[in-house]
Amino acid sequence: MTPRPLLADLPRLALLTLAALVVLSPYAFMLSASLKPGGEIFQSSLTLWPHRFHGWENYRKALTQVPLLRFLLNGTLVCAVILALQVLFAVPCAYALAKLRWRGREVVFALVLLGLLIPAHVPALPLYVALGKMGLLDSYTALTAPFAISVFAIFMFRQAFKSIPDELIQAARLDGMGEGGIVWRVILPNAWPTATAFATFSVVAHWNDLFWPLVAVQTQAMATPALGVLFFRAEEGGNDTGALMAACVITTLPMVAAFLAAQRRFIQGVATAGLKG
Repeated sequence: MTPRPLLADLPRLALLTLAALVVLSPYAFMLSASLKPGGEIFQSSLTLWPHRFHGWENYRKALTQVPLLRFLLNGTLVCAVILALQVLFAVPCAYALAKLRWRGREVVFALVLLGLLIPAHVPALPLYVALGKMGLLDSYTALTAPFAISVFAIFMFRQAFKSIPDELIQAARLDGMGEGGIVWRVILPNAWPTATAFATFSVVAHWNDLFWPLVAVQTQAMATPALGVLFFRAEEGGNDTGALMAACVITTLPMVAAFLAAQRRFIQGVATAGLKG
């Protein structure tokens, strides 16, 4: 096969580079602003590197003005518990929809697709009332329980499982493996790129979620990273834009690092999850 000449790829590479610069420009501005004093951020001339370095002061204020590390810990615990519950429920459901034959399977899958159309804000009020009556508001339970079952996870895993050959499952059954063992020891390992892609979607969505923590959290100690930035802004030094940008950098950096580490499997999982009908 003759390799493509470099000149043929230049327009595509130029377009991708331009798109990447557009997407990364807000983050670059945020990182730059976190190193500048307040008066330098809103100057008419835009420079990425500060004339007077103010990074140590901004990051020190971001880490001491509010318990930012506690917010990061809360976000880590909440995202980890939600992801574990979503995988625990979604993988067996997706396996049943993809590989088992039973009456009403297509109707249930249609309901899963219908669930994808319901915005997360719709059940917020009844969930708030129910959690309030049970005395569970302002707790990890309130932050995690409403997201334990994800119809998006069921759909994504079902599409990935459809591409796994039935012969692999039959061979496992002939070896005496039960359906539970097939799900967790055969099916899921063969859909690992999809699991990585979904984990990225789930963690980023709940790490950056502001709506539900704003509803369910009542004290600063239970705040997640996105809500913690609001608490920082409300403090005495919260109007310091440089320190606020430093807090934003700290809260978004774990997600950037996680995506860079998992980007290959993420792209592979997204590319293969939606191919089967």
